[in-house]
Amino acid sequence: MSYDFNAPRLYVDADLNAQAIIPLSREQSNYLSNVLRLTEGDDVLIFNGRDGEWQAHLAGSRKHLELIALQCVRAQTRLPHIHYVFAPLKHARLDYMIQKAVEMGASVLQPVMTRRTQVTRVNLERMHANAIEAAEQCGLLSLPEIRSVCTLDHFIGAWNEDDVLIFCDEDVEASNPITALTHHSILPLQPHRSIAVIIGPEGGFDQHERAALAARKNCIRLSLGPRILRADTAAVAALTLVQACLGDWSI
Repeated sequence: MSYDFNAPRLYVDADLNAQAIIPLSREQSNYLSNVLRLTEGDDVLIFNGRDGEWQAHLAGSRKHLELIALQCVRAQTRLPHIHYVFAPLKHARLDYMIQKAVEMGASVLQPVMTRRTQVTRVNLERMHANAIEAAEQCGLLSLPEIRSVCTLDHFIGAWNEDDVLIFCDEDVEASNPITALTHHSILPLQPHRSIAVIIGPEGGFDQHERAALAARKNCIRLSLGPRILRADTAAVAALTLVQACLGDWSI
């Protein structure tokens, strides 16, 4: 069944069921009425990350628009257990990285502070807005969990030792990453196991951080090829490899 990417689509933070009435924020009303030029009775696809995707009708006046849910058109799907763990970047590059991680199917976004991280503050609300925008535009049904910032040391200490840590290490000798992911001794993975894909800051991890990551049980040190990638590029490359070899692309 093909998907209509031209259909207006909106994330709503409300439970969805038949005849549910969903009030819209000022920003959502402006988007539907002034940007998309929709009027009363027009169809909109809506989702909340829990109840699948629903066909809804636009109702009410221009100043008090609301949506009425009619029928579920796609059942809810679940994301693979892939955590994207990253040192925050500045502004537009962080926006890009969050959007791409959502498009690539990460189920958890975990910002971590490393010794060489240059960003001191992370706007979690902006991250959430970027995640919603990516999901709306790409027909996704699920949103990732966005976790509060923690230190890299805290993340390493809290990570379940039975789960898999994929450490994208620019110092490891360049080799075929697909071979590394598909022939490691800890594979194949059990369905309940989580995978963390960790990308460092622009200056890379320092030696102490690198040693702490490599010492973890079930750690795969992964080369992303013969070239040094910027962190936002590395995010796309690493998540592509993991999804293709271990995630829901390999199903």
